Amino acid sequence: MSPDTASAPTPAPAVRVSSVRREFRSRTGQVVALDDVSLTVAAGEFVSLIGPSGCGKSTLLRLVADLDRPTSGTVEVFDRPAHVAREAHEYGIAFQQAGLLPWRTVLANVELPLELHGTPRAARRQRARELVDLIGLTPFAGHYPHQLSGGMQQRVAIARALAEQPSLLLMDEPFGALDEMTRERMQTELLRVRSETGAAVVFVTHSIPEAVYLSDRVVVMSARPGRVRTIVPVSRPAVPDGVDAREDAAFFADVARVREALHGPDDDDPGTDDLAGAAAPARVPATRGMDLR
Repeated sequence: MSPDTASAPTPAPAVRVSSVRREFRSRTGQVVALDDVSLTVAAGEFVSLIGPSGCGKSTLLRLVADLDRPTSGTVEVFDRPAHVAREAHEYGIAFQQAGLLPWRTVLANVELPLELHGTPRAARRQRARELVDLIGLTPFAGHYPHQLSGGMQQRVAIARALAEQPSLLLMDEPFGALDEMTRERMQTELLRVRSETGAAVVFVTHSIPEAVYLSDRVVVMSARPGRVRTIVPVSRPAVPDGVDAREDAAFFADVARVREALHGPDDDDPGTDDLAGAAAPARVPATRGMDLR
């Protein structure tokens, strides 16, 4: 081992959640959304959160983004409190709705975060052009949102989230409203963008195949109050050129493992799990375009 290698510092975790609890008041009393949640996401890692509706996946993402505060416990982003990381623009956010401004072109929408934070016009225009090229929409740089497909709008939203070169992307079901073919293309596009930027990703989804295809690890959460039931590492075997990893036997094996974890014996109310109708992956032929949710 070389001296340089030996002295290289270990990167700070992208996210560290420690013993987090989140309660909300309601007319009938306190509602516990999250209880004793601890999770670490390494720098550059892709982690998906999956679980029944109402289990606190989006609540947890909002806590990391400093859009909400925990009742107890701590949330750190790159070893700093979440609010400090937000102020330092350490992360970008993408939601299910692209949220593009209809009066701004593709290029101008991507520029928006840089403009709001005072980046000089020439620098922000150059950065926006780089990102529009990264997502493959250079021919549409002058188009407006209503002239784009849903998938194209989501690509613009991802580019906008990357505008300030964040080391972390927070994504809350960004492909949930897309048709299955567009969704698959966007999944592949996201992996390419993530590979080129090196950003860590925390990704909320209800789709088991989507979580497995995208992730290094899948965090399976229990029904409310949300807790981390288990964490499933995803195998990433090499596949021949031209073969989709979603057609590989290892992919279906990982889908089955996540599904089994979701419907484990400690699920007290399986009827609340909107994934309960999923077909067992082992019985489904490896056909592209099928939604195994």
